[in-house]
Amino acid sequence: MAEDTPQHATSGARSDDEVALEMMKFIALTTGFGKPSTSSAGFGGKAAKTGSEEYADALLELFERCRKVIRNGKQ
Repeated sequence: MAEDTPQHATSGARSDDEVALEMMKFIALTTGFGKPSTSSAGFGGKAAKTGSEEYADALLELFERCRKVIRNGKQ
């Protein structure tokens, strides 16, 4: 399993995926992203239909968007 870990991740630097995951968690927790919509001031997030599978799909989409932002920021 050690060969699957990027070298820069083991040397203390954070990988792009780790940064994207932290960004996704922050956005999801502060905005309620993917959860059924309730009235809120400002950030409603993308409301999933119902169920944990739709919520997981919404979080995966958000993670992919965060990865793109991190990668585009390094160019």
